[in-house]
Amino acid sequence: MTLCFQERPLKSFEELDLIAPLRQALLDEKYETPTPIQSQTIPAALQERDVLGCAQTGTGKTAAFALPILNRLGERNRKALPNRPFVLVLAPTRELAIQIGESFATYGRHLRLRHALVYGGVSQGNQVKALNRGAHVLVATPGRLLDLMNQGHIELENLEMFVLDEADRMLDMGFLPDIKRVIRHLPEQRQSLFFSATLPPKIIELSKQLLKNPVSVNVTPKSTTVDKIEQRVFFVERSGKQELLRSTLRSADVEQALVFTRTKRGANVLARQLVKHGIQATAIHGNKSQNARQRALEAFRRKQVRVLVATDVAARGIDIDGITHVVNFDIPVEPESYVHRIGRTGRAGAEGVALTFCCARERRELQAIERLIGQKVPVAKELPGPSSEGRQNGASQQQAANNSNAQRPTPAHSTGTPTRQGSPKQRRQRKGKPWTTRISEGTIKRITGKGFGFIENGTGKDMFFHSSSVEGMRFEELNVGQRVSYSVGQGPKGPCAKNVRVI
Repeated sequence: MTLCFQERPLKSFEELDLIAPLRQALLDEKYETPTPIQSQTIPAALQERDVLGCAQTGTGKTAAFALPILNRLGERNRKALPNRPFVLVLAPTRELAIQIGESFATYGRHLRLRHALVYGGVSQGNQVKALNRGAHVLVATPGRLLDLMNQGHIELENLEMFVLDEADRMLDMGFLPDIKRVIRHLPEQRQSLFFSATLPPKIIELSKQLLKNPVSVNVTPKSTTVDKIEQRVFFVERSGKQELLRSTLRSADVEQALVFTRTKRGANVLARQLVKHGIQATAIHGNKSQNARQRALEAFRRKQVRVLVATDVAARGIDIDGITHVVNFDIPVEPESYVHRIGRTGRAGAEGVALTFCCARERRELQAIERLIGQKVPVAKELPGPSSEGRQNGASQQQAANNSNAQRPTPAHSTGTPTRQGSPKQRRQRKGKPWTTRISEGTIKRITGKGFGFIENGTGKDMFFHSSSVEGMRFEELNVGQRVSYSVGQGPKGPCAKNVRVI
């Protein structure tokens, strides 16, 4: 049986009987009023009840399970055991796992507790060392967790609390068999907290296997639409994002811009690069002191700096009128963060613009955002430039160049690859600089479900192209038989089509 928790909503964290180190951490973070998910989940979790939570990321969900976990561990004040965590938090992606780990570090800063992160895509050496030292809390992705369990580096016999976060997203990513394997290794006596943004039948079935007499918490997110904000997405290769950002920021209509990156290091690097290219910018993130963050915000508020580069966590509480543009340099892992980000512009009745730079490996995140907001983000029709007039002139010149090249006959043996010109010395001097390529045309011959396709160009050798090279529309909207223009670039395995556009 599932029970709905209907206690009087909390008005303050002070109403919770949390241990002193956690109360201090909340004061440090200036947390005063719990969010709805925290108000409903924390009291039930503190009573060691199982919880079935239906809530989006971005609602304060991480604190809703992290605070009860840390409170319980802090009360018992035990030494961590090598390779035997007391708490396991399972997350679908390493980015989310890292963010959850950062939250445990923030809220548990005054406690003598250790947490370890386990995720794929990196060497397992340091992760194994952390497990051998012992960790009270283990935050993991399913694949790497099972790998290390099979190798004997993780035992779950001492586990007391289990958190499954973003269960529906795990289902979408094909992790359901892995989750079921993990559940089979959990001890019978445990507390389980289960969170999902949606509750399709397979998720309901999984929750019944995992939870015992759970308290049901259902938090409906606030409106995900943002009025008066013009949204556009640019499909761009990762290596081209900085140049696209500089071009965007030099546009005459960009008065003040808030640029979001996924990591603190990324914010620092990007801000330095902008300053190097003559664009006034500063970065704000959690590693900077409070005074440094305040100075950066004040400079931005007084328009001494046009561009503020920030991470999601550092941008909390930024309420500055006059931000004309928000730029998602990196697409957020959680789709709800997109709504929070773009809501920084278009304030006080003003209109705003939200631009998103999407490379090939971020397509999944973009699709999750579009599912959340219930619409497709319009694809930008033209690249930004120094001014509206400049953009129009540039677009006209580019179209004229395309038409000129399209009318120019291409030799039968040519695929549009530039010829090597000049002496060997001149070529060495040009090394590293991009060749100027002509525009070629062809017909889409094949589109795969793996993000690439092939163009038939009349040479007898089809031209490979990647989804990130498609401009003016989405890769998923292409069809076999469409005529396209393209330039030829160099890929990892040879020549490939770039700047692919439907004619």
